[in-house]
Amino acid sequence: MRAAGTVARMRKLILLRHGKSSWSDSSLPDVDRPLAPRGERAARVIAEYMRLNSVRPALVLCSPSLRTRQTLQAIEPSLGSSCSIDLVDELYAASQEELLELIRTAPESADSVLMIGHNPGLQDLALALATRGAELPRLREKFPTAALATIGVGRDRWAALEPGDGVLLDFVVPRQLA
Repeated sequence: MRAAGTVARMRKLILLRHGKSSWSDSSLPDVDRPLAPRGERAARVIAEYMRLNSVRPALVLCSPSLRTRQTLQAIEPSLGSSCSIDLVDELYAASQEELLELIRTAPESADSVLMIGHNPGLQDLALALATRGAELPRLREKFPTAALATIGVGRDRWAALEPGDGVLLDFVVPRQLA
């Protein structure tokens, strides 16, 4: 409980869906599918957006799939040197509920967390958390590959995060930036 007159700091949860994956080799397991050339280009576009808009998370949680790791590799130069990066096995194909549980375990010292993962979990999490924001109708419609959603959360602790606690601050897709 906060003391009267104190204001909760605004934490940011940044959700990045991996770039478009390649289906050229049907023998590959899903986890091993790489980015398609279009996905590589989109990841670079998002990286530039992040650099220009000073999107600097304190912590990155990334799915271990090849396409998410390649997306991370594309944006990594834009993250800054003080960012900590963790590959998290549980992020692969996680549901909204599982993603929320992962965020709740984030270190309280991290004011901003970037999660790189997959749909439908990322979109479902964003919609569960964000109850307002100008871009919410677009987010409801689709969370395309390489899309980046930033949700502001007014909770003092990640562990206390609940559905409905956020506001969608930004939602950008590579197509609108190119």
